[in-house]
Amino acid sequence: MKIQILGAGKMGAFFADVLSFQHEVAIFDPNPERLRFTYNCIRMNHLQEMSDFKPEILINAATVQYTIKAFRQALPYIPETCIISDIASVKTGLKEFYDEVKRPFVSTHPMFGPTFANLGNLSSENAIIISESSHLGKVFFRDLYRSLKLNIFEYTFDEHDETIAYSLSIPFASTLVFASVMKHQEAPGTTFKKHMDVARGLLSEDDYLLTEILFNPRTPAQLEQIRKELAHLLGIINARDSQAMGEFLKKVRENIS
Repeated sequence: MKIQILGAGKMGAFFADVLSFQHEVAIFDPNPERLRFTYNCIRMNHLQEMSDFKPEILINAATVQYTIKAFRQALPYIPETCIISDIASVKTGLKEFYDEVKRPFVSTHPMFGPTFANLGNLSSENAIIISESSHLGKVFFRDLYRSLKLNIFEYTFDEHDETIAYSLSIPFASTLVFASVMKHQEAPGTTFKKHMDVARGLLSEDDYLLTEILFNPRTPAQLEQIRKELAHLLGIINARDSQAMGEFLKKVRENIS
């Protein structure tokens, strides 16, 4: 199959690497320097080159801020039958975009990133495939994600946004609050260092991505729950209530068991 990838960032390069041994892959990026470390694929830095390649599926790996813009720039140069796809973690506006362009599409969310995931072993990682996607597009990504040993879930666009509000907004907000009160530690403990590693990894992400995930309409309810539990914990600490602390810790352990 002929596969066109838009964007030679971390995820674009990852997909090019994974797919290039079984498919004919081309990768486009307007910045030639970002193409330097891609191999076993056709490198492009002009959109017009896609016309000659005639891809059967296009994987948009542009950053979240530019996903729809990248689609609009590429559409004039790919066949009408080409399945267009995104791997965006934030789906804001994509459902409406796909309804507008009336092309076969597949929307997925590989819920891992090069920052934290072990790309050599993804068996503990997850991927979401949007159920409104076209049948052939879903088949392609289901086969791909199975080959990577990912755990696959199928959600609607709305269900995806609800899941992201819970699984990303809570850890993102908690990490940002942790980092916002940090000061230099001469002799940090193990737990502190692990939290700092997570914070540094999170803050290496694109500001727009972090903002859009936190601006998910379902995020405020999740943050309100954090504020409620934090106030409860603060009350226990101020009262030095050992029994209440024991009950709190028991509940937390049950939550993560």
